[in-house]
Amino acid sequence: MRIITNWLRFDEKILLVLCGLTGGIFLTGCASFSFPYRPDIQQGNIITSETIARLHPGMSQHEVIFLLGSPLLRDPFHPERWDYFYSLKTAGTKLVQRRATLYFHDQQLERIIIGPGI
Repeated sequence: MRIITNWLRFDEKILLVLCGLTGGIFLTGCASFSFPYRPDIQQGNIITSETIARLHPGMSQHEVIFLLGSPLLRDPFHPERWDYFYSLKTAGTKLVQRRATLYFHDQQLERIIIGPGI
């Protein structure tokens, strides 16, 4: 270290110290931010207890689509069963998942199976 300081002039030493202090201040300022940024991840159809309460047996498939949107899963082997799924993952919180399965008979809503979280 002595070799380096011998050939530096006084103003260069001050500049070096100031750059070091400024860099240290900027680095400690970055510590207050949460890195990396994690956006909220929302998938599926939004399913709330209010929308489920508006469903009733006898509704047509078009009315259900108007209320809940197109189902996330439409099984080609069981066209009378529609599965709705919703998940929300926010930074620093637990994953929220909601499920609802609707069964139709002759294109009319027959029954509703509600998963946990609704």
